[in-house]
Amino acid sequence: MLTPVQFFKCLSDDTRLRCVTLLHREGKLCVCELTTALDLSQPKISRHLALLRQSGLLLDSREGQWVYYRINPDLPGWAYPLLDEALAAVQASEPFRNDLERLQRMEGRPELAVCC
Repeated sequence: MLTPVQFFKCLSDDTRLRCVTLLHREGKLCVCELTTALDLSQPKISRHLALLRQSGLLLDSREGQWVYYRINPDLPGWAYPLLDEALAAVQASEPFRNDLERLQRMEGRPELAVCC
């Protein structure tokens, strides 16, 4: 069971906060989408996603050769309002807007659809 301390430790890192807020907004994303959106290396994103998965904050699922991540639907009830507030707080920030723009540009480019 995810504890409040684990939850806040997960969100205390900028990369993890950015991943979680994008996942909370989008529903599910694969590693390549997060790598593009955050403009970071695949190993760095994967390392953070592994920590979030091990903590119980995220779940992963394999679809063909791709692994998708999403917020764990079985989080404690107190966690979802906090995720909503975190998303609301970062949506106006420049890093989040840039992440979202990169993600949306990726979704609009068929040649990048090969990764997902």
